[in-house]
Amino acid sequence: MTLIRICIHISVLYGFYFIGSWIQQRFDLFIPGSIIGMLLLLVLFATRLLPTRWIEEGTTLLLRHMPLLFLPVTVGVLNYLDLFAGSGILLVFIALFSTLLVMVASGLTSQWLAVRKERSQTIKKEHREQKITTGM
Repeated sequence: MTLIRICIHISVLYGFYFIGSWIQQRFDLFIPGSIIGMLLLLVLFATRLLPTRWIEEGTTLLLRHMPLLFLPVTVGVLNYLDLFAGSGILLVFIALFSTLLVMVASGLTSQWLAVRKERSQTIKKEHREQKITTGM
């Protein structure tokens, strides 16, 4: 039963990918269809029209095995080692810098979201306590 659920969850993700690709082709947009599908998914999550539990098991499986999905890409890069011959060390620094930049941006964004959520919960808790003490 779990396997069927995971397949359905991954199918939902593919559905968003195909919808995004269709929108991209239909309106001849420069944004890739996968990004459009991801934005559609984000909008549905933000509006709570799509509960996360509908795709949670499938996404967890995909995230758990993400390194295996990138392995063919990494091996494919080995076919183009001549690109790294001249300015290879520069590409290494660019990759390290961009990775560090992504890590810092992700960390700061996560911290900001966590603090925001904590403040929201504190305000709601204070509001509830105030209602209880005033009897409203």
